[in-house]
Amino acid sequence: MNARPQSPRHQGHRILEGLSTAVLVFGGALRLEYLNPAAEMLLAVSARQAAGRRLDEVVPGADELAWRIEQTLQGGQTCTERELHLHTPSGQDIMVDCTVTPLVDPQGGSQALVELVQIDRHLRIAREESLLEQHQAARQLVRGLAHEIKNPLGGLRGAAQLLERELDREELKEYTHIIMAEADRLRALVDRMLGPNHVPQRRRCNIHQVLEHVRTLVDVEGNPGLDLARDYDPSIPDFPADREQLIQAVLNIVRNAVQALAGSGRILIRTRAQRQITIGAHRHKLVARVDVIDDGPGVPPELQETLFYPLVTGHAEGVGLGLSIAQALVNRHGGIIECASRPGHTEFTILLPLEPMDDEGR
Repeated sequence: MNARPQSPRHQGHRILEGLSTAVLVFGGALRLEYLNPAAEMLLAVSARQAAGRRLDEVVPGADELAWRIEQTLQGGQTCTERELHLHTPSGQDIMVDCTVTPLVDPQGGSQALVELVQIDRHLRIAREESLLEQHQAARQLVRGLAHEIKNPLGGLRGAAQLLERELDREELKEYTHIIMAEADRLRALVDRMLGPNHVPQRRRCNIHQVLEHVRTLVDVEGNPGLDLARDYDPSIPDFPADREQLIQAVLNIVRNAVQALAGSGRILIRTRAQRQITIGAHRHKLVARVDVIDDGPGVPPELQETLFYPLVTGHAEGVGLGLSIAQALVNRHGGIIECASRPGHTEFTILLPLEPMDDEGR
């Protein structure tokens, strides 16, 4: 039996659906008439939800893109825009190369075919791979230093104990107590630099319960000038994770924001579900994104590249371990923490895969 011939329109949609380039078709009043699966992934919207909506509802604030589409619909000329910044409905910023091509609607109207090629994705992947490699290298360095430091500390503490037994005067024993106390303090500091040494105990976990627990802990620390707001995406499903480790990671980031604000300002904790996200070299179907945003003075430019290294801090009273430990804990869940900062807006972003991972985060 011969296959039933397909209409040219149906064949065209099948071709577009196989492309890796995001393709959208807009008609009059800039209403979306079609988008292919690549566009759904790029904009994190479904075709069913977006069909028939205006451009500003599908891509909020895309004034430049709207102007380009209107020019194409009116003049019938193809136009291209390089390095166009867009905002997805989920709040993600993306950079794309955009081509708008006029089409003839079979019903006699005008349509514009919009092609979007994300150019910042490759840059972000390279940056994340570099960040992960640098973090692993830093941890290897810390492990080596820890071995070299802890052995002499053990000998130093043991010698102080032996010396104390030989001393008759209590005022002299006070000095040996100081030696032992400082040896213990340095050993504890080295252990903190190494971070937690137990594998994650994975159980079904709700990310919003984690975040609410962190909010409660920060609230009871007493910062009356702090506005701790939240904007949660209820569609994020439960996933296997170590709840205590995630609490510690998020708490370190939020406390870092509180320190930056000196206890007075606004912190927003925001969650979004994102699809088809690459973390390092691995692509994930579904990822939980947690943003911790503050309106403080920002991270100094000279610290932004090394912010997650051990002992790097912009606070005079800090030891620079909170963010390093947070990164290590999130890495164990196959995720990553990124930071973007300018005066008045600092945004730490935690990306956590929602599919099961092994204990090494793979």
